[in-house]
Amino acid sequence: MMTTAGLEGITATQSAVSSIIDGTLTYRGIDIDELADNASFEEVVYLLWNGELPKAEALARLKKDLVYYGVLPDEILSLLKSLPRNVHPMDTLRTVVSALALVDPETKDLSPEANRKKALKIQAQMSTIVAAIQRVREGQEILMPKSEYSFAQNFLYMLKGEEPDQVAVEAFNKALILHADHELNASTFSARVTVATLADIYAGIVSAIGTLSGPLHGGANEAVMGMLEEIGDVDNVEPYIRQALAEKRKIMGFGHRVYKTGDPRAKHLKEMSEKLTHLTGQRKLYEMSIKIDEIITREKGLLPNVDFYSASVYQSLGIKRELFTPIFAVSRTSGWTAQILEQYENNRLIRPRAEYIGPQKRGYTPIEMR
Repeated sequence: MMTTAGLEGITATQSAVSSIIDGTLTYRGIDIDELADNASFEEVVYLLWNGELPKAEALARLKKDLVYYGVLPDEILSLLKSLPRNVHPMDTLRTVVSALALVDPETKDLSPEANRKKALKIQAQMSTIVAAIQRVREGQEILMPKSEYSFAQNFLYMLKGEEPDQVAVEAFNKALILHADHELNASTFSARVTVATLADIYAGIVSAIGTLSGPLHGGANEAVMGMLEEIGDVDNVEPYIRQALAEKRKIMGFGHRVYKTGDPRAKHLKEMSEKLTHLTGQRKLYEMSIKIDEIITREKGLLPNVDFYSASVYQSLGIKRELFTPIFAVSRTSGWTAQILEQYENNRLIRPRAEYIGPQKRGYTPIEMR
């Protein structure tokens, strides 16, 4: 039996949602560069779910629905206020999304129509929930989305309670697009494995959130920000990184299993980081990042991935470090739900084998003889 650690290089399924071919990431065949430079996040959500970009009427309807379903049920608002505030927001998010299944009368309806409606609800509610988690932690009132705002605008408004700056909205919209889907990544794989048993879509999203929370997946951008805070100044970069390399510590935000010539999303976040840190007077974050990038590329031959520059982008937007990974989930929900819907359409239970390497042919020893 042939085995490969971490299933590296194994093709586990077929998908039409997104692709990574020769270092190029596409959503439904459209290059991520084009989408990042031109699209709204709502257009990307529609594209992932439907296979084509929306016409004006369909886009307007989706925007309206995302606001309508973004209003949280009273039971969820009460739960948010009752949960401990001193835990990581990803743990709270996992719990609250699981609770959404309890208040949705269509949870166990696996018809295509019901599943698409639930995907819409989850995408809309995820944004409100993540913003609400932070506001509850800070003792502030939970806010609901406004009909006149875009998805990106609404998240920043619900998080901060004020009309967001247009530069911030454009940057956040682009960040949402860049994180929306990424082929069969760890969290998407766990979501597909879950719903392949014909578990409901909420169970699939909870599985994905749990997987995303790890520092080797969505939690990497938090680790990058922690490193930047620990370094503190540009002059400290060289000795810090050299010591870390000497101690064989992992520098988060570099390298990617499926990209050999660099993560195509990283360049967009690098540009955003340079612009935003300049506008917000946090240029030091960008300068430290550039220096770390240069050293790791030179010494290890590793290029930055999507997590590395997203840390300084989110920090420049005034978003606290513990919210970085939940925001990743807000974006990636679009891809998770698209992949889940695709799994349901042509479902087969995902059940790989394991190569057994334990002892062979041993007998049972009675307890008095052990």
